[in-house]
Amino acid sequence: MVTPDGQMPSAVALSPCFADGGPGPGSPTFASPEAAHEPPFWDTPLNHGLNVFVGAALCITMLGLGCTVDVNHFGAHVRRPVGALLAALCQFGFLPLLAFLLALVFSLDGVAAVAVLLCGCCPGGNLSNLMSLLVDGDMNLSIIMTISSTLLALVLMPLCLWIYSRAWINTPLVQLLPIGTVTLTLCSTLIPIGLGVFIRYKYNRVADYIVKVSLWSLLMTLVVLFILTGTMLGPELLASISAAVYVVAIIMPLAGYASGYGLATLFHLPPNCKRTVCLETGSQNVQLCTAVLKLAFPPQYIGSMYMFPLLYALFQSAEAGIFVLIYKIYGSGTLHKQDLLDEDEDTDISYKKLKEEEMADTSYGTVKTDNLIMMETTQTSL
Repeated sequence: MVTPDGQMPSAVALSPCFADGGPGPGSPTFASPEAAHEPPFWDTPLNHGLNVFVGAALCITMLGLGCTVDVNHFGAHVRRPVGALLAALCQFGFLPLLAFLLALVFSLDGVAAVAVLLCGCCPGGNLSNLMSLLVDGDMNLSIIMTISSTLLALVLMPLCLWIYSRAWINTPLVQLLPIGTVTLTLCSTLIPIGLGVFIRYKYNRVADYIVKVSLWSLLMTLVVLFILTGTMLGPELLASISAAVYVVAIIMPLAGYASGYGLATLFHLPPNCKRTVCLETGSQNVQLCTAVLKLAFPPQYIGSMYMFPLLYALFQSAEAGIFVLIYKIYGSGTLHKQDLLDEDEDTDISYKKLKEEEMADTSYGTVKTDNLIMMETTQTSL
């Protein structure tokens, strides 16, 4: 269509036209200049600023969590890598299969199914570290599982995506390989944690102060994140999501928490480790999931796919918060005492070794210091 002055219209969009006079193939539909130049929500300055804010808060949080690490107990987990094995089994064995089955059961379309699979194949997130701290979990085990799952994601995440997503999308494996994103996430996790471990080892009081600051920082970040995300997305986009996607976003974290606790029980782990494995399994790295969606798929599809990681983050935080609240109200006193007893009996290897050495010494004799040092030897039979 040409205007009387011989110029083309400034904004023309092609849409289908039907016999009733509605728009059809080749029929131009005029859009207002404001709508034509309005960027999508994932490309707005608010979203970019939010990404920077979350990244800075993530570094502060991981620095504080690194300050909770006890170097002596951390070495015991490295020598006995149950945490790494559980991380591999939970994050890349059970959760991808669960995401695949949920997508089939609820008959999700290709876009929503791939978003669900991406979230299920991601490594553990940083929310689990905070929640483990709030339920008196094993922080050394929590950080070991987070780091292990992030390292394993370099290989297992694209492999799981290639295996399970073939039913919905024909995307080459190379395009799904998020090496740059995973490496950036790994660095943002390892560097602050390592610095926090060093501070705890050298400056104990400073580490205690950093832990308090990081906890308040993360709580503030979660509140700001939910408020800005709701403002950025708007009710119209939230209303466009099918009910099945909401149901899957609710079920997946719950199933992850339950499977993690059951697996830890199967391995006969102490109560504090059970709570840690439970939270590590259900909490996913949502930041990594959204970054992969931006990098691996065309921008015109990212609008609807971008929503599921945000929904998952909302429900995994709410469900973990309920778990923490129940623990604080009903189980913190009893279970924490049981954790201390288990630690005294089972995990303090150096203390047990010292007691065994003392018992071995007394079997050879006793020493008396009443004005005269004497040695009484025990009677032995020849």
